[in-house]
This record gives sequence, structure tokens and C-alpha cells, in this order.
Amino acid sequence: MPGFLTFLLALLPIATVFVLLVVLARSAKFSMLVAYVVTVITALLVWGTDLAKVAGATVNGVVTAISLLYIVFGAILMLYALEESGGIRAIRNGFTRISPDRRIQAIIIAWLFGSLIEGASGFGTPAAIAAPLLVAIGFPAMAAVMVTLIIQSTPVSFGAVGTPILVGVKTGLADQAIVNSTIAPTPFLEYLFQIAAKVAMIHGLIGFLIPLIMIGMLTRFFGANRSFAEGFRVWKFALFAGLAFTVPYYLIASILGPEFPSLLGGLIGLAIVIPAARRGFLMPADTFEFPARKDWDPAWVGKLDDLEDHRAGQPLMSLAKAWAPYVFVVALLVLTRTILPVKAWLTSPEMTLAFDNLFGSGINARVQVLYLPGTILILASLFTFFLHRMTAKDYGRALRSSGSAMVAAAPALMLAVPMVQVFLNSASDRLASMPIVLAEGVSNAVGQAWPMFAPLIGAMGAFVAGSNTISNMMFSLFQFSTAEQIGLGATGAMLVVALQAIGGAAGNMICVHNVVAASATVGLVDREGEIIRKTLIPMAYYVVQGGLIGTALIAGGFNMWWIAAIVWAVAVIGFMAVNRGRTAPAVAAE
Repeated sequence: MPGFLTFLLALLPIATVFVLLVVLARSAKFSMLVAYVVTVITALLVWGTDLAKVAGATVNGVVTAISLLYIVFGAILMLYALEESGGIRAIRNGFTRISPDRRIQAIIIAWLFGSLIEGASGFGTPAAIAAPLLVAIGFPAMAAVMVTLIIQSTPVSFGAVGTPILVGVKTGLADQAIVNSTIAPTPFLEYLFQIAAKVAMIHGLIGFLIPLIMIGMLTRFFGANRSFAEGFRVWKFALFAGLAFTVPYYLIASILGPEFPSLLGGLIGLAIVIPAARRGFLMPADTFEFPARKDWDPAWVGKLDDLEDHRAGQPLMSLAKAWAPYVFVVALLVLTRTILPVKAWLTSPEMTLAFDNLFGSGINARVQVLYLPGTILILASLFTFFLHRMTAKDYGRALRSSGSAMVAAAPALMLAVPMVQVFLNSASDRLASMPIVLAEGVSNAVGQAWPMFAPLIGAMGAFVAGSNTISNMMFSLFQFSTAEQIGLGATGAMLVVALQAIGGAAGNMICVHNVVAASATVGLVDREGEIIRKTLIPMAYYVVQGGLIGTALIAGGFNMWWIAAIVWAVAVIGFMAVNRGRTAPAVAAE
């Protein structure tokens, strides 16, 4: 089969998802059903993939989808428990005392708290925890999902205590002859840690602008004036918060390695930014608030937006007591991910549901129930029950509501993840897997310009697989080999692999099952395409900037690529700044 035709056929499953979900705005359920059928037919009839392999990949996808639904259930249960107990009322009041400005609240909760959760857990947990919290303090559901997805970029490469590097990149490159011969005499683990430092440096140079872009997006799509510029009025504080995370993040990656940059960076950022916000440091003169609830676009609203406050009129509980369940979650996530004996027990064969060699395909499915963030979130809801002295009736109401939300998310996830698994496992005796065919097609087309496109491949992998770790596993060796073939050597290959990780992180902003899961936690159904259309904007900034900075580092010294990177950043921010939206005199006069 001609190479270009094979490339187009490999692109067909992704194109199906993009056209139906993003362009035509069909529901995720319908889009992923069609995409699954297209992927299966392409795998069986064109790739010649064994039927047993397709079946095994499908079942593995279903098992993974159930794991994601378990996390969704735990996240919503914790939020509903806090709402029923009155904890959310106290948290809402506490944020008003820090700052009533929704821009500041988004930076603290999504950017800093979300990065902390990403560093501890990964697996889409930041959106599952932060998005419902934002809704509970007054954000529209779609706005909450958007901002929590945008921050799933910079911290992602060091999420789950460094898993995308320590598992993803390491699995892709370890014990490969081309890697060992190219990097000799440097030991592999030392080379891996050098890759991690480069990843942190490039992320830092790109990601310090993410809070600013995030806030511009928030006011442009969810403000009364529909203006990017309204968000940019908080530019000093946004850049301050961006650097408060990215500077310690880079230093920690360079000194301690890939386990703790996001976790400790988020913690340090919170310790710096919250006291500064309390003192009004670098705050704008105005305060941003969403339009009146009655004026919200119906598309913004999820089921959690209409939560009934059963504690209205009662005294507020203390802020420490209200926040205790979240402290409980963070503490358990950190303990179960960093204390090796505990982690080893939770992930041991005895604690793992294993489905080996599904249908004789060689594909294995694993579920580590106690290690999943869903278990910790459910335990946190029980902790809330006892600490906040909830009644059984209140907790039962939270359980029923959480179950309903999980059921609503199930069809889309139960189709999306199996489609992804068939796509990833499509290799046959005749052809490499579809994602590898796509990467090879791009590589053949761009030649020496490959570093500019390396992040795009990483993003494609994450968009399809829903995981930076899997994207890195899948493409790290390909990225290294391509860099070596165009003569970049060990240092250049290190930077190209780092760009793979950068793109893989950025792809999480538009990953379908991340969007579906995050939307489900706030009761937002059939709006996934609208969300992806919005998050494509910061994703494009990230991927292009990654390619420009990576190419500049490979070229060495101060060169035209650095100028191009500066111009690109200024162009993106400038375009947003001059797009002032429309004036809303009635709101402005309030």
C-alpha cells in the first residue's frame, strides 16, 4: 500500500473524532461510537490486526474506562458530601476573604492547587477535584472544566510523582541498542535525569504564561464583556503566580530529579501566592465577577450548578474543618505515592485485579483498586461524614447524586477508551500501529525540521491515549531514533525526547476522555466538543512554543529561533489583548 494512503488511513480514526466532536459538535457518545467502529474496521480490514487483539484491546479499554468512572464517582461524592455538610459554604466564604475576584480564585485553585494534585496523583485527578470545587464556589461548570484542563499542561510531565518520565520515557528508551550506543559513556539513568531537567526548563519557559492565558480565556468566554483584555488586567499577579510555580519546579527537577517538581512546586507556589493575595499584592483595581446567574448561557451550566444548600442559615464551620477533607486527600495521595512499602503493597499482585492475555492476544488489563485516586476520594467522603457530623440521610443523598453523574458519563467513556486501545494496539505483521505510521509520515515529510514537529507527535499521542505516560512510552524511542537519523547526536536527541514529553503534557488539554471525565464531575453532558474547541487555543500556543524553544536550544546560542519564540508568545498574548470583546454597560455600571 502506498505510504501516503497508509498515512491517511491511520489518520482516519483521529479525523473522525475531530470532525464529529469538535467541528460538528456532536455528543461524545455518538462521536466515540462512530470512531470506535471506524477504528475497528480499519484495524481489521486494512491493518490486518488479529480479531483477538482487537477484542483484547476493547476489553482492556472497558476496564480502564471503569477505573476512570470510579475516579469520577469518588470526586463527585466528595464534593456532594462537602456540600451537604456545609463545608463548601465555609470554603466559598474563605476564598471571598482571600479575594472575591474570580480570576484570582481560578489561579489559586486551578493553577496552584491543581498542579499540587497533579504532582501527587495524575490520572486526571486535578480536574476531578478542582473543577467541582470551582463550581461549588460559584463558577459556571464549563468555565471550571476549561480552566482545570488548561493547567493540565505544565505540571503533567511530573504528575503522579514523575510517572510520565520515570515510567513513560524510561520504558520507551531503556535497554535499546541505539540509545545505549548514542549516549555512551553516560549511564542511562543519568541521561534520563538530564532529559527531566530539560523537560522542566522548557515547560518553565512556556508555562509561566499559562495562568495569564487561562485567565484571558476565562473572561473572554465567561465574562459579561466577552473580553480577553478583562483577564489581562490581572497580568502582574498572573505572571507572579506563574513564576511562583515554575521557578521552584525547575530547580527541584534539576536538583532532585523527576519525582517532585509538580508536587513541591504547587505546594511552594500556594505558600507564596495565597499570603500575597491576602495582602492585595499586585492585584488590579477592579474585581471580576461572572454575570448574574440568570444571564448565564444554558451551555455553561451543569447539574452541580444547581446544588441545593441544605445548610443555608446555619453558622459557618471553621475554615480548617471545611478544608480538612482536601488536606486528607493530598496527604493520602502523597503517602501512597512516595512511601515505597505502602505503594508496593497497594500495587502488589495480591491487591491487583488482573486479566491476563485477553482472548490470547497478549494484552493484559490491570486494576489496582486501592491505589486508584477514586478510593482515596471515597475515603475522604467518609472522613467528611464523621468529621462534619453528617446524617445518614445527607450522605445517602450525596451517594445517589454521585451515582447518577457517573452513569451519565459512562457511555462516552466506555466507547472512547476502547477506541483508543484498538488504535494503539493495531500493529500487525504488515504494518506498525496506526500512531507509529502517523509519526513516521510526519517525520518523512519534514526531515531536518523534525524538532519543530516533535511536540505535535507527543500531543497527538496524549490526545488519543489520554495519557502523557502512554504517549511517552509509545513515541520516545521513535523521537530518539529520528533525532539520531538527522544527525543531532546524544544532546540533540535528549532535547527531542524532552519535546515529546512537552507535547504529551500539552495534549492532555484536549484529550477526549479527560474532557469527558472532567465534564462528568460537574454534571456537564454533551458539551465536550465546545470545551475542546476552547482548549485547542492554549494547546496550540504550547505545542508551537515548545517546537520553537526546542529548536533554539538545539541550534545553540542566541539565534533566530529564540526571536521566533518571543514573537510567538507576544503574538498570542497580543492577539488576545486587542480582542476586547463587547461592552456590557448594564454590568459595568453595577
